[in-house]
Amino acid sequence: MSTAADFETHPPSAVIHRILVVDDDADTVAFLRELLERTGYDVFVAKDGGQAHSSFVMRQPDVVILDLMLAGNETGFEVCERLKHTHQQIPVIILSAIDFPRARDLAKRVGADAYLNKPIEPEELLLQIRQTADEVYQRSLAVAKPTDASHPVRFACRCGKRFKVSEQHRGKTLTCPNCGEPIIVPRHH
Repeated sequence: MSTAADFETHPPSAVIHRILVVDDDADTVAFLRELLERTGYDVFVAKDGGQAHSSFVMRQPDVVILDLMLAGNETGFEVCERLKHTHQQIPVIILSAIDFPRARDLAKRVGADAYLNKPIEPEELLLQIRQTADEVYQRSLAVAKPTDASHPVRFACRCGKRFKVSEQHRGKTLTCPNCGEPIIVPRHH
């Protein structure tokens, strides 16, 4: 039987299921969709800032991959700033052909969590998605207060099944639907 102590020995990692790709280039979108879906992610696409914001609010992605040059009135910088204002704990990764120090600096100032250049190797992108999501998740744990019910508790069973439950479940026992083993929701961050 798993205990809360079992989960505290390994730092928790971010749970990634849904990725929002914000890019208006059909070739880039096709490449990203194929790579990410083959890896097991659910992918949805937005071509401009309006679609990005709607998808972000309605589908609540786990990660956003965002180009800087978009169709419409908004740049990727503006979209990033708006998305981060809506939900700061969702990782935003800039993936752009623009490779200037000023662009990187501005992306950081509007809340981007990582900045990658096109073209990119598939393995490098997948690694960066995982690293960025984990870094953002660890930062969110560092600033979260134990009494703040708006921050879910994330943990995993020994079988690998990941869970995200509300704060009110801390210390309670759940049964893993994958392996049937009882697990205790960690009491502390």
